Amino acid sequence: MTTPADAITTLQFYPRRSALRRYFALWYFTALLIGWNILGHTILGFEQSHIQPLVGLATAIILHFLLEWIDARASGRRPRYAGSSADLVNFLPPAIIPGLAVPMIIYPSDRLLPVIFGTGLAICSKVIFRAPVGGGKTQHMFNPSNIGIVATLLLFPSVGVAPPYHFTENLTGMWHWALPGLVLATGLVVHGLFTGRLTLVMTWLIAFVIQGQVRSWYFGTSWIVPLTPMTSAAFMVFTLYMIPDPATTPVERRGQVLFALATAAVYGILLVEHMVYGLFIALAIVCAIRGAVFYLQAAWQSIRSSTQGPLVLQSEMAGSAKGIPAG
Repeated sequence: MTTPADAITTLQFYPRRSALRRYFALWYFTALLIGWNILGHTILGFEQSHIQPLVGLATAIILHFLLEWIDARASGRRPRYAGSSADLVNFLPPAIIPGLAVPMIIYPSDRLLPVIFGTGLAICSKVIFRAPVGGGKTQHMFNPSNIGIVATLLLFPSVGVAPPYHFTENLTGMWHWALPGLVLATGLVVHGLFTGRLTLVMTWLIAFVIQGQVRSWYFGTSWIVPLTPMTSAAFMVFTLYMIPDPATTPVERRGQVLFALATAAVYGILLVEHMVYGLFIALAIVCAIRGAVFYLQAAWQSIRSSTQGPLVLQSEMAGSAKGIPAG
């Protein structure tokens, strides 16, 4: 899907030339989730308890700071949050987003342990699941929120995805469509101007519609049925934040198209096989495959390096034996 060199470009994409764009995108999604949670628990009709997003937020922030402190101590460098007040503030979004997204998407009834587990794994996944991308560098493989949600849904059988209706339960009339439409439209603008992932998002939306219509035609169902997930908040969060995550997706357009098509195809296969939570599991599978490709590429490069060394040495020795200068 992409090469290690592309992955290194991903790591360098923001800090050097596009730091302001990165921070704008991060703070947009942070503000979106903060506002959505506040409105959801006061006006829209979210059915999770008020304490769950607070617990998720606290878990994510504490672990985010702890892991950074440990890594900084081990590397002998200054923690990224310790430079200035701006460094401290801009250090928060990567923790706030999964800290609010995971409790928002899952529905654990009145329990807090699944929230703590999901948000905790979301933060720790950036340390646990990493793939080599060349030059001695590694890159985390999964979108943190997505892998936290997937693991929670699979390991806690009684936990499900929040029902779609409660995200707009208290809205009436056209607001049922206007709110998701507004969120989607603003998100597309952000990806078009600030993250470079508009191609991926648009390809995903088109591919989602196509696979839905193929399934509708094959099984003889109404064409509108496969499209209903697109009105849910879970789909909005997935489409705008999880699948186009710049740190875990290809940089070049061709790679983005392949990544989106693969995710839509896996999603359709999962639904045909009657597997639930297809959106989140499909993305996790595609990210795992992409990470496996990185490992295979690194192994191949290691094999080539180890075999080329002796061949070069043998060539030089043969040249010396014939009186040919090695240079």
